[in-house]
Amino acid sequence: MPGVYRYFDADGGVLYVGKARNLKKRVSSYFQKNHGGTRIGHMIGKIVRMETTVVRSEAEALLLENNLIKTLNPRYNILFRDDKSYPYLKIYGPGKAGDESAPPAAVAFPRVAYYRGAVDRKHRYFGPYPSAWAVKESIQLLQKVFRLRTCEDTVFANRTRPCLLYQIKRCSGPCVNLVTPQDYQQDVQNAEAFLRGDTQQVLVTLESRMMRHAENLEFEQAAELRNQMSALSKVLHQQSVETASDKDVDILAVKVQGGKACVNLAMVRGGRHLGDRPYFPSHIEDAAAVQDFDNNADDEAGKAPEVPVEIQVLEAFIAQHYIGVPAPPALITSHPISRELIDALSQQQGLKIAAVHNPREQRRLWLEMAQKNADIQLARLLAEEGSQQARTRALVEALDLSPDDLEAFRIECFDISHTAGESTQASCVVFHHHKMQNSEYRRYNIDGITPGDDYAAMRQVLMRRYAKLAEAGRDSPEAMPPRGAGGSAGRLPDLVLVDGGKGQVSMAREVFAELGLDLAVIVGVEKGEGRKVGLEELVFADGREKVYLGRDSAALMLVAQIRDEAHRFAITGMRARRAKVRVGGSQLEDIPGIGAKKRARLLQRFGGVRGVASAGVDDIASVEGISRELAEEIYRALH
Repeated sequence: MPGVYRYFDADGGVLYVGKARNLKKRVSSYFQKNHGGTRIGHMIGKIVRMETTVVRSEAEALLLENNLIKTLNPRYNILFRDDKSYPYLKIYGPGKAGDESAPPAAVAFPRVAYYRGAVDRKHRYFGPYPSAWAVKESIQLLQKVFRLRTCEDTVFANRTRPCLLYQIKRCSGPCVNLVTPQDYQQDVQNAEAFLRGDTQQVLVTLESRMMRHAENLEFEQAAELRNQMSALSKVLHQQSVETASDKDVDILAVKVQGGKACVNLAMVRGGRHLGDRPYFPSHIEDAAAVQDFDNNADDEAGKAPEVPVEIQVLEAFIAQHYIGVPAPPALITSHPISRELIDALSQQQGLKIAAVHNPREQRRLWLEMAQKNADIQLARLLAEEGSQQARTRALVEALDLSPDDLEAFRIECFDISHTAGESTQASCVVFHHHKMQNSEYRRYNIDGITPGDDYAAMRQVLMRRYAKLAEAGRDSPEAMPPRGAGGSAGRLPDLVLVDGGKGQVSMAREVFAELGLDLAVIVGVEKGEGRKVGLEELVFADGREKVYLGRDSAALMLVAQIRDEAHRFAITGMRARRAKVRVGGSQLEDIPGIGAKKRARLLQRFGGVRGVASAGVDDIASVEGISRELAEEIYRALH
């Protein structure tokens, strides 16, 4: 009976998600013998609960397994995390504008745009593309050859003369009727055919139109089409567009080294190579050990041939990646993948998918390029990780620290940002496991202080950050966890950096002394002479002498990296808060009954939020779509 099983630990975390042809036999095989101190043994020792799901077929089990892996992030599965969604190139459909309120003139001339998000049926989407750069490059090609507009509908509707793009022959000037809707629609159709890879069809269409104009003695129109054909031919030559049958292909190459892996995904769309994108999975070694155990459990003799890690990684990527991304009809892989996986993927996508791991001719060139990029990206990752670990070790040695585990060494850094005392914000960034932990960053709005008082701001943010930690330690001193042993909740970091010299360090010392926390963890980053980078000195709260690490010190590089990140994070938050205060932000949309359209009408009538605030109830009610009751609600909200 096929199915999927999940193992859970005592905290409810998911340890492992697996599938099996015979669910009962597979699950029981984990507990039939003592696995000792192996990776399997460590995992089994943590299992306190299990869940199973019975399905109708192995293909269903495979699809469910990888959906659960993607959702649950289990500790002992190979896991790929998507950093962001893929971008698309979007062409608005004829007769449909990007917005329901778009002016009629804009509807007749669809625009081309960069897009990221969910797709719908109203418009045409081309992609996905591996990067924003690839989309923007394609848009530039469409501008050069087909001269499609890229301007917003509001800009389009209010033009009285063509913009600079028309002057440099990147737009046909539909905003001032320099091209007919029929000719523009033909350009749109040719652009779509080009993006689909039908380049020869486009050239034939352009040539027939050119000859037709020439026969009718319309030489100016014929010359325009001739120039368009010339531009398209030039683009095809420069882009090395392939006119073979491979229009949509994904090329996947894997490299495993030093306990790390890289899957490099290259995309060919419409016959054009759009570039590639590297992915770095986690849990490689633990997951490979569990996978080998599963393979042996399925084999009657218990001696199934070992599946190379490269194939395990590649199959995990294919199964997880194409859950939310449409798959092309052809995959080219650096290693052979199972027929079972391809069949399940075809079933999920609703089209026949072919996979080739030993290609020829152009496909081989694509695969070799993808493999080389995978090698380069993995080498870069290993070098960066080695560099970060060396920096962490250098800082620990320079400050004469002795953490129990260098891997768990944790630093929190604080910075204050404001504009002449306005919209003061403090930032806290976290360095842990040899890298910045973006998900643990925090911003603090600072209120109730004299504007511009950075010392008071630092006092407030440190008190808010560590007061609960100190209180927990006083209530139960024996339960006080070790420094740096985990996240921000309930654990004092190994190092607290403050961006400032003696003044800020003195304020931090007062806070920590008041809270009863260890003063030795406080270090201030004091700018050197002339505020030049590389001349910074470290100031300590426990009375030690200042330390100058040296311009080329790896420890100083790490300190500067963390300090600069705290500064960047504080500035971006402060600017956003300042803009919200000055402009009024979403004050109007926060009022029940006010959406984007009503807000736009109010701002247009009164010239801004301040104008709306200074208007009376009768004036507000005179705006289209604003009832008397809603006008009174708006007046109350703004006063």
